[in-house]
Amino acid sequence: MFKSYFIKISIVLFFSLVNASDEASDKIEAVDCNTLRLGQYICPDPSINPIDPETQQYRGCMKGEVIPSEGEAEVQCIAADGIICKESNSSIFKKKLPCKWTNGYSLEIALLLSVFLGMFGLDRFYLGYPGVGLAKLCTLGFMFIGQLLDIILIAAQVVGPSDGSAYIVPYYGAVVAVVRSDNETYLLPQADWHNIT
Repeated sequence: MFKSYFIKISIVLFFSLVNASDEASDKIEAVDCNTLRLGQYICPDPSINPIDPETQQYRGCMKGEVIPSEGEAEVQCIAADGIICKESNSSIFKKKLPCKWTNGYSLEIALLLSVFLGMFGLDRFYLGYPGVGLAKLCTLGFMFIGQLLDIILIAAQVVGPSDGSAYIVPYYGAVVAVVRSDNETYLLPQADWHNIT
Protein backbone atom coordinates (compact mmCIF):
# COMPACT_ATOMS: atom_id res chain seq x y z
CA MET A 1 0.00 0.00 0.00
CA PHE A 2 2.80 2.38 0.87
CA LYS A 3 4.56 1.53 -2.42
CA SER A 4 1.49 2.26 -4.54
CA TYR A 5 0.96 5.55 -2.73
CA PHE A 6 4.62 6.50 -3.27
CA ILE A 7 4.41 5.58 -6.98
CA LYS A 8 1.27 7.70 -7.45
CA ILE A 9 2.94 10.72 -5.80
CA SER A 10 6.06 10.24 -7.94
CA ILE A 11 4.01 10.11 -11.13
CA VAL A 12 2.06 13.25 -10.16
CA LEU A 13 5.30 15.11 -9.32
CA PHE A 14 6.94 13.97 -12.56
CA PHE A 15 4.06 15.20 -14.73
CA SER A 16 3.82 18.50 -12.84
CA LEU A 17 7.56 19.11 -13.44
CA VAL A 18 7.20 18.27 -17.14
CA ASN A 19 4.25 20.69 -17.48
CA ALA A 20 6.16 23.42 -15.61
CA SER A 21 9.20 23.04 -17.89
CA ASP A 22 6.96 23.14 -21.00
CA GLU A 23 5.31 26.37 -19.79
CA ALA A 24 8.72 27.90 -19.06
CA SER A 25 9.99 27.01 -22.52
CA ASP A 26 6.88 28.54 -24.13
CA LYS A 27 7.60 31.91 -22.50
CA ILE A 28 10.29 33.64 -24.57
CA GLU A 29 11.91 36.61 -22.93
CA ALA A 30 11.93 39.80 -24.99
CA VAL A 31 15.36 41.33 -25.67
CA ASP A 32 16.67 44.66 -26.94
CA CYS A 33 17.15 43.85 -30.62
CA ASN A 34 19.63 46.69 -31.15
CA THR A 35 22.14 44.62 -29.16
CA LEU A 36 21.80 41.50 -31.32
CA ARG A 37 24.97 40.15 -32.89
CA LEU A 38 25.58 39.51 -36.55
CA GLY A 39 23.81 36.29 -37.52
CA GLN A 40 20.98 36.83 -35.05
CA TYR A 41 19.09 39.10 -37.44
CA ILE A 42 18.62 39.88 -41.13
CA CYS A 43 18.85 43.50 -42.08
CA PRO A 44 17.23 44.89 -44.20
CA ASP A 45 14.10 42.76 -44.31
CA PRO A 46 14.23 40.80 -47.61
CA SER A 47 10.44 40.74 -47.94
CA ILE A 48 10.31 44.49 -48.60
CA ASN A 49 12.35 46.62 -50.99
CA PRO A 50 14.14 49.27 -48.90
CA ILE A 51 15.93 50.88 -51.88
CA ASP A 52 14.54 54.14 -53.25
CA PRO A 53 14.62 53.90 -57.08
CA GLU A 54 15.37 57.62 -57.47
CA THR A 55 18.37 57.85 -55.13
CA GLN A 56 19.50 54.19 -55.19
CA GLN A 57 19.94 54.37 -51.40
CA TYR A 58 17.83 53.26 -48.43
CA ARG A 59 14.49 55.04 -48.24
CA GLY A 60 14.63 57.95 -45.81
CA CYS A 61 18.41 58.43 -45.99
CA MET A 62 19.20 61.56 -43.97
CA LYS A 63 22.13 63.95 -44.41
CA GLY A 64 25.13 63.27 -42.15
CA GLU A 65 26.03 65.83 -39.50
CA VAL A 66 29.81 65.96 -40.07
CA ILE A 67 30.09 64.79 -43.68
CA PRO A 68 26.78 65.37 -45.53
CA SER A 69 27.16 62.41 -47.91
CA GLU A 70 27.68 59.92 -45.05
CA GLY A 71 24.16 59.68 -43.71
CA GLU A 72 22.03 56.99 -42.15
CA ALA A 73 18.59 55.55 -42.69
CA GLU A 74 16.22 53.59 -40.46
CA VAL A 75 15.33 50.26 -42.06
CA GLN A 76 13.19 47.30 -41.03
CA CYS A 77 15.03 44.16 -39.84
CA ILE A 78 13.98 40.66 -38.76
CA ALA A 79 15.35 38.85 -35.72
CA ALA A 80 16.12 35.13 -35.92
CA ASP A 81 13.48 32.55 -34.98
CA GLY A 82 12.77 32.47 -31.26
CA ILE A 83 13.91 36.07 -30.60
CA ILE A 84 11.27 38.61 -29.59
CA CYS A 85 12.14 42.32 -29.56
CA LYS A 86 11.13 44.59 -26.68
CA GLU A 87 10.52 47.47 -29.07
CA SER A 88 7.75 45.81 -31.07
CA ASN A 89 6.83 42.59 -29.19
CA SER A 90 7.59 40.71 -32.41
CA SER A 91 10.62 39.65 -34.39
CA ILE A 92 10.52 42.85 -36.50
CA PHE A 93 12.53 45.88 -35.38
CA LYS A 94 14.08 49.06 -36.82
CA LYS A 95 17.83 49.62 -37.13
CA LYS A 96 19.89 52.55 -38.44
CA LEU A 97 22.20 51.65 -41.32
CA PRO A 98 24.76 53.86 -43.08
CA CYS A 99 23.86 55.24 -46.50
CA LYS A 100 25.05 57.83 -48.99
CA TRP A 101 22.92 60.99 -48.96
CA THR A 102 22.25 62.17 -52.50
CA ASN A 103 20.72 65.37 -53.76
CA GLY A 104 19.90 64.44 -57.34
CA TYR A 105 23.31 64.62 -59.03
CA SER A 106 23.98 61.66 -61.32
CA LEU A 107 27.51 60.40 -61.88
CA GLU A 108 26.65 59.33 -65.43
CA ILE A 109 25.32 62.77 -66.40
CA ALA A 110 28.32 64.54 -64.83
CA LEU A 111 30.73 62.25 -66.65
CA LEU A 112 28.97 62.64 -70.01
CA LEU A 113 28.93 66.43 -69.62
CA SER A 114 32.62 66.36 -68.75
CA VAL A 115 33.57 64.23 -71.77
CA PHE A 116 31.49 65.99 -74.43
CA LEU A 117 30.94 69.53 -73.11
CA GLY A 118 33.65 69.88 -70.47
CA MET A 119 35.59 72.38 -72.57
CA PHE A 120 32.67 74.79 -72.04
CA GLY A 121 32.53 74.10 -68.29
CA LEU A 122 29.05 72.56 -68.31
CA ASP A 123 30.18 69.72 -66.01
CA ARG A 124 31.24 72.22 -63.35
CA PHE A 125 28.06 74.28 -63.80
CA TYR A 126 26.02 71.07 -63.34
CA LEU A 127 27.90 70.16 -60.14
CA GLY A 128 27.44 73.65 -58.66
CA TYR A 129 30.85 75.23 -59.27
CA PRO A 130 29.98 78.29 -61.40
CA GLY A 131 33.36 79.99 -60.92
CA VAL A 132 35.38 77.08 -62.28
CA GLY A 133 32.76 76.55 -64.99
CA LEU A 134 33.09 80.15 -66.14
CA ALA A 135 36.90 79.88 -66.14
CA LYS A 136 36.69 76.72 -68.26
CA LEU A 137 34.23 78.42 -70.62
CA CYS A 138 36.54 81.41 -71.16
CA THR A 139 39.71 79.33 -71.64
CA LEU A 140 38.21 76.44 -73.62
CA GLY A 141 38.61 74.00 -70.75
CA PHE A 142 42.03 75.41 -69.75
CA MET A 143 43.25 74.50 -73.24
CA PHE A 144 41.64 71.04 -72.96
CA ILE A 145 44.01 70.06 -70.10
CA GLY A 146 41.41 71.07 -67.50
CA GLN A 147 38.78 69.08 -69.35
CA LEU A 148 40.95 65.95 -69.30
CA LEU A 149 41.72 66.48 -65.63
CA ASP A 150 38.02 66.90 -64.79
CA ILE A 151 37.14 63.71 -66.69
CA ILE A 152 39.58 61.80 -64.48
CA LEU A 153 38.50 63.52 -61.24
CA ILE A 154 34.78 63.02 -61.87
CA ALA A 155 35.24 59.39 -62.97
CA ALA A 156 37.25 58.71 -59.79
CA GLN A 157 34.53 60.52 -57.78
CA VAL A 158 37.09 62.91 -56.27
CA VAL A 159 35.14 65.94 -57.52
CA GLY A 160 31.55 65.67 -56.36
CA PRO A 161 28.55 67.98 -56.07
CA SER A 162 29.24 71.29 -54.33
CA ASP A 163 26.62 70.67 -51.62
CA GLY A 164 28.61 67.71 -50.24
CA SER A 165 26.13 65.08 -51.36
CA ALA A 166 27.09 61.84 -53.09
CA TYR A 167 26.42 60.98 -56.71
CA ILE A 168 23.44 58.83 -57.65
CA VAL A 169 25.08 55.53 -58.55
CA PRO A 170 23.21 52.22 -58.92
CA TYR A 171 22.96 50.43 -55.55
CA TYR A 172 25.34 47.68 -56.66
CA GLY A 173 27.32 50.08 -58.87
CA ALA A 174 30.92 51.28 -58.71
CA VAL A 175 30.88 53.49 -55.63
CA VAL A 176 34.22 54.82 -54.46
CA ALA A 177 34.78 55.03 -50.70
CA VAL A 178 37.04 57.99 -49.93
CA VAL A 179 39.28 57.52 -46.89
CA ARG A 180 39.93 60.82 -45.15
CA SER A 181 42.52 61.77 -42.56
CA ASP A 182 42.15 64.75 -40.25
CA ASN A 183 43.36 66.03 -36.88
CA GLU A 184 41.28 63.39 -35.09
CA THR A 185 42.93 60.51 -36.95
CA TYR A 186 45.34 58.55 -34.79
CA LEU A 187 48.26 56.61 -36.22
CA LEU A 188 49.24 53.51 -34.27
CA PRO A 189 52.98 53.41 -33.55
CA GLN A 190 54.73 50.74 -35.62
CA ALA A 191 57.53 48.44 -34.52
CA ASP A 192 59.97 49.85 -37.07
CA TRP A 193 59.48 53.48 -35.93
CA HIS A 194 62.33 54.92 -33.87
CA ASN A 195 61.99 57.63 -31.28
CA ILE A 196 62.88 60.82 -33.12
CA THR A 197 63.19 63.89 -30.95
